[in-house]
Amino acid sequence: MFIFGLAVGFKLISIQFMQGEKYKALATERVIKNVVIPANRGNVYSVKGNLLATSIPKYDIRFDAITPSNKTFEKYIKPLSDSLSKYTGKPSGFYEKDIRKARALRNRYYLIARNIGYSDYIRLRNFPMLALGAFKGGLIVEQTTKREHPMGGIAQRSIGYERFDENGNVTRAGIDGAFGVKYLRGTDGQRKKQQIGKGQWKPLNDANEIDPKNGYDVYTTIDVNIQDIAHHALLEQLEKYKADHGCVVVMETKTGEIRAISNLGRNSDGYYYERLNYAVGERHEPGSTFKLMALTAALEDKVIDTSDVVDTGNGILSFYGKKVRDSHQGGYGKITVAKGFEVSSNTAIVKAIDKAYSKNPSQFIDRLYAMNLNKGLDLPIIGERNPIIPDPRIKNGRWSGIALQWMAYGYGVSFTPLQTLTFYNAIANDGEMVKPQFLREVKEFDKVVVPFKKEVINKQICSKETIGKVKKLLRNVVDQKFGTGHRLYSENFSMAGKTGTCQKDYAQKDKLSYISSFAGYFPAENPKYSCIVVIHEPDKSVGYYGADVSGPVFKKIAQKIFTDTPIVDEVNSLEVKMASVEKEYESFYKTAQNYKSIMPNLVGLPAMDALALLENMQVKVKVKLEGSGIVKKQSIEQNIKLKNNQIVVLSAS
Repeated sequence: MFIFGLAVGFKLISIQFMQGEKYKALATERVIKNVVIPANRGNVYSVKGNLLATSIPKYDIRFDAITPSNKTFEKYIKPLSDSLSKYTGKPSGFYEKDIRKARALRNRYYLIARNIGYSDYIRLRNFPMLALGAFKGGLIVEQTTKREHPMGGIAQRSIGYERFDENGNVTRAGIDGAFGVKYLRGTDGQRKKQQIGKGQWKPLNDANEIDPKNGYDVYTTIDVNIQDIAHHALLEQLEKYKADHGCVVVMETKTGEIRAISNLGRNSDGYYYERLNYAVGERHEPGSTFKLMALTAALEDKVIDTSDVVDTGNGILSFYGKKVRDSHQGGYGKITVAKGFEVSSNTAIVKAIDKAYSKNPSQFIDRLYAMNLNKGLDLPIIGERNPIIPDPRIKNGRWSGIALQWMAYGYGVSFTPLQTLTFYNAIANDGEMVKPQFLREVKEFDKVVVPFKKEVINKQICSKETIGKVKKLLRNVVDQKFGTGHRLYSENFSMAGKTGTCQKDYAQKDKLSYISSFAGYFPAENPKYSCIVVIHEPDKSVGYYGADVSGPVFKKIAQKIFTDTPIVDEVNSLEVKMASVEKEYESFYKTAQNYKSIMPNLVGLPAMDALALLENMQVKVKVKLEGSGIVKKQSIEQNIKLKNNQIVVLSAS
C-alpha cells in the first residue's frame, strides 16, 4: 500500500509540474476553438443595376441563461417572455417557465429563434434582457448566409455559384464562380467559441476577434429585359420542337458585351432548366453556319469570287465514296457562289472550296488561323472548350482525303456557340474581332474598384472588301425570296445571318439527330447586336431545319428588342432648324406685323397660316376656306382696306 501510494503521488507530481503545460493546452483546445466568421459575398448586378445574385443573411438567436445576474434576470424575465409571446403567439407563461428551467439546468445555449431574416434579428435583439448584449443580457447571435437569385431560373447557370461539398471539393459555375475568389468572396473573419455542452459552442468576445471584410459587388453586362426575352423565346421553341437542349447568346456588336445568355436542357420529366452552360462549354460541328468562315477565307485569299459560277449538277458530289448532298432534291444547276451561299447549297460551296484549295489545303487552314478560328476565347468563365480544325501538318488522325471538302460545309470542325458568334460579330463589326465581355465593373459601394474595357482579339480579321461582300450575302439570306432565312424577313426591321442544319451522331443511323442553328446580327445596316441560337436534337417529326427551329427564336429576340428596348437610347438635340420652315415663319411674321387692317397677299401660304393671320387682324373678318393645303386664290386683292364682318374666301389645294 505504501509503494502504491508513492506511485500515485509521483504520477500526480508528474502531471502537475512536468506535463502540466501539455494538459492545459489540450484542455483549452477541447473547450475553446477558433471558428471562421464568413464574409458576406458581394452582389451580382445587371448592367442597369438589377440584382441577379445576392447573399441573404440568416440569424440564429440563442440565450446564455447563466450570464445575467439574479437581479437582471428577475427584472427582465417577464418583459422578455411577453415580447417573445407577441413574436411567436405562444403564451408568455410558456416562455417564462422554459427560460427559468434553462437557467436552473445551466443551459448556456438556449434557442430562441432559428434562421430568421435581418428585420426579425433587429427586432429580437432589442427585446428586454437581450438588449443588454452578450455580457450582461446573455445574447448569442450566430449568422449564416444563403445565396439567392432574384430572377429565379432565368440565366441561373450563367450567373453561377460557388458550392462546397462535404469533402471540401468546390464547384464554380458562371460569373459568380469565375469572379468569386478574386472579387465576390471577401475576407473571412475569426472568433473564439467555448464548448458549453455536448455539441454546443458559445461565441466568446475578445480582443483577438477579427471582423470579416465583405466582398465587392460585380456589375455584369447582362441586360435583364433582353435576358428575359431570350430565355422565353428559347424555351417556347424547345417545348414546341421537343428538343433535348439549346442555347442563345446576344452580344453587343461594338463592345462584345454579352447582353443575354440562356442555356436550357430537359430533365427526365420533360421540364427545361439551366442544366449546363452550353454556349461556353459545348463544342459541336456547326454545319452550314461555318460556310461563312470558309467563304470569307476564300474571298480573302482571292481564290474565289462571289460571281464565280459553280455547276451543282444533280445536287450530289462524291469524294472517296462519301457523298455530299444538297437538301434541294435534284440540285440547283449552274449558280453563282453567292447564290450557293444564300440557298445554302452544300455542293456549290464544297465544289468551290475544293477547286480553290485541293492542291494546297494548308493555305485554307492558315487563313482560318489568321482569323483566330483555331484559338479559344480565354474566357474567365470555367469550362470553355478549344476549337477543332483539322490540319494536314498535324498528325493527330483528324486529317483525311475528305477533310477539306467536309470542312467547307461545317463537318470535321467544332466550335462552341460563343466562338461561332464571336466570328459573326466580327463580320458585323466591320472586321474587328472583340472578346466577349461578361463584366462591366467591380464596385465597393458606389466606388468603382475595377473597370472592364473592350478587349480586341484581332483588329482586322480580313479586308474591308471581303467584309462588304459577305455582309451582302448574309443580308440576302434573309431579304431574298430564295434565301434560306427569308421566312424571317420583316418590313419593320432588317436582319442578316446564316441558317445551319447539321447532322449529329451520323455514324449510327439509329441515333441520327440534328443540330439546328441560326447566327447573325441586326439591324443589317448598322448592327447593334449579334445573336446565335443553337438547338440540339429537335423532334424530327416536328422539324429540324435551322430556318424552322432556330430562326424564329432569332427573329423574336430581334423583334422584341426593337419594340421593348430602343436601339437609339437618346436624342442628341431637338433644336433642328429647317431652312424652308424658317423662311416660311419669317414671311408669316413679317406679313402679320405690316398688315393690321389691309388685305395681305396670302397666295403661297399654307391655308392654316393664312387663317391664323386673318383671325388676328385688327378688323374682324369672316373667312371661308375652300379646299386644303396651299392658298392658290383669295377673293379680296392685296392692299384693299378691310371692314368688320367682311367675308374673305380663300381657295386652297
